[in-house]
Amino acid sequence: MIHIFLHFLIPAIVVGLFFRQNWKTGYFIMISTMLVDLDHLLASPVYDSCRCSIGFHPLHGLIPIAIYALLCFIPKSRYVGLGLVIHMMLDAVDCQITNGVWCV
Repeated sequence: MIHIFLHFLIPAIVVGLFFRQNWKTGYFIMISTMLVDLDHLLASPVYDSCRCSIGFHPLHGLIPIAIYALLCFIPKSRYVGLGLVIHMMLDAVDCQITNGVWCV
């Protein structure tokens, strides 16, 4: 549960610190990037508490993560990139805490 809460809290902190003028737009876009978890629906079983998302699900792979990082440097896609990178970092930390690995 803490993991899911952090997916809402960390973007709020980031927009509060760095994007105050556009915080509503930035926060909404960053939160909407949680739709990246729809790739979990492709797995069987859909949810496995011991499974690491990073490296397992298609949109949680190393190549997509590199693309997400590049989006952070393009002004029009910065919020999307930041939201996705934050999401992947939180998932990686969850993998480390849960399984003792950063990715599969």
